[in-house]
Amino acid sequence: MSAPGTARTAAPQRGRRTAVVTPEPHRRGRAATGWATLLRFALRRDRVRIPVWTASVALLFGYAAVALDTLYPTAADRQGRAALVSSPAGIMLSGPQYGIEDYTLGAMIANEMALTVIVAVAIMSISLVVRHTRAEEETGRAELVRAGVVGRHAPATAAFLAALVANAAVALATGAVLAAAGLEVVDSFALGAAVGVTGLVFAAVAIVTSQVTEHARAASGLALAVLGIAFLLRAVGDVQEEHGSWVSWLSPIGWAQQIRAFVDLRWWPLGLSVALVVLLLALGAALAARRDLGAGLVPPRAGRPDAAAWLASPFALAWRQQRASVLAWGVGVGVTALACGTFVDSVGDMVADNPDIAAMLGDPTDLVAGFVAIMALFLGLGAGGFAVASAQRARGEETAGRLEPVLATGVGRVRWLGAQLVVTLLGTSVLLAVSAVGLWLGALSVGEDAFGFGAYLGASFAYLPAVAVVTGVAVAAFGSRPGLAALAWALLAFSFVVTMFGALLDLPSWASGVSPYWHVPQLPGADVEPWPFVWLTLLAVGLVALGLVGFRRRDVPRP
Repeated sequence: MSAPGTARTAAPQRGRRTAVVTPEPHRRGRAATGWATLLRFALRRDRVRIPVWTASVALLFGYAAVALDTLYPTAADRQGRAALVSSPAGIMLSGPQYGIEDYTLGAMIANEMALTVIVAVAIMSISLVVRHTRAEEETGRAELVRAGVVGRHAPATAAFLAALVANAAVALATGAVLAAAGLEVVDSFALGAAVGVTGLVFAAVAIVTSQVTEHARAASGLALAVLGIAFLLRAVGDVQEEHGSWVSWLSPIGWAQQIRAFVDLRWWPLGLSVALVVLLLALGAALAARRDLGAGLVPPRAGRPDAAAWLASPFALAWRQQRASVLAWGVGVGVTALACGTFVDSVGDMVADNPDIAAMLGDPTDLVAGFVAIMALFLGLGAGGFAVASAQRARGEETAGRLEPVLATGVGRVRWLGAQLVVTLLGTSVLLAVSAVGLWLGALSVGEDAFGFGAYLGASFAYLPAVAVVTGVAVAAFGSRPGLAALAWALLAFSFVVTMFGALLDLPSWASGVSPYWHVPQLPGADVEPWPFVWLTLLAVGLVALGLVGFRRRDVPRP
């Protein structure tokens, strides 16, 4: 009798048969063995991350419901906003305009907030799946796990189920918050379900991309590229025809918005998303069966045997690592700035019957300046997001084990971290310049050129010291306590709430002053005092110095 998993072959050696051990045929029933244990492990690792994402989405929806109801209390106010978002740029940044003829609060939420939240939840889903699949293989931990009683598909199954838990929590929290805000209960949970199911679509997309490449960053990049294509298809299709054309139906984001929440609810478009999830999971399983552990279906391109001369410095290495990120952020910021600039000629119509918005824009005799200042602030917050992500790249290099070989070559710690910082500030400056160019060109396209390009450039670069402070917090955390790296994101999120909605929240000055953005004069139009820029710059320098000193004294790598 041969043992299970072995096969006998005739081997005429000295008249005896020899048992040749061959791999046991793959059994489908065991391919997902161990998924429950891995799911518990994944949920334990994300026990903070998932609740934070869920609470952030729910709070954003809840706050939007309260803020929009406060800013647009009457039907006439809401119709004025409907006219504003009915422009091509407004449609691209919102939705297919269902309910625009009777713009209720629910229609405003579904039309203007759903897209932003769907994109955010899609990014969350991609991050969760790649973190528990491809990233585990890249670091070598998956090989240790697979040495136990764990099937081939168990990690991907556990990762998708973790994403399912996260998206279900987001869907339920979103529905509960919107219903608590006074909106229709069924439509509230339908919108939450649309957000959650679309998040699962991109979790399944990440399952597929994780089979294609060997690196987590490439897998995330491919999945985000799919998200960008879905966004563009939805935007182009909605602009082509009222309530969307056939192009809109090529995008899972469009399916979520086509349920017509708070207008004329229909559930069946969500069935398309569920079917796509099933197809993508089947594709991911088929691809996973055709590759080795740790490898991707597309092998990495062989590099040059020696580096170019211009790469022989920490700055050149940091720039090469981050140039794609700078380009991607630049395209996003530029498109957003261009779209925002086209709204300049509509400011008068927007505030004609709404004194609350006029108060937000400042001087009623110069509403265009107030609008440009708020857009520059919004884009400055976006540049802050790039700066934090770029500064935290240093932590990624350390945890991936690439920092130690670099330091072993004789490169000093201060020099290496300084190069990372220079690239961060250089990339931030590029983004601020792109935002100024985008706003200016957008305003020019609608015939508005009251200030000249210099005013737009000044309004954008006024936020450079504030961005430097947020970057300094990230560097100080990296150098001293890497576990506190999330503080920089928390400060940026708080700055967003304070600067965009502080007047509505009626926060005290000391609380608003925690945000570095709050100290920047809103240009063009405001009086310019040098002291806010000086103090912000000194604070940023102090935080960076604290980070450099801490980095020189601590161990590398730091768990």
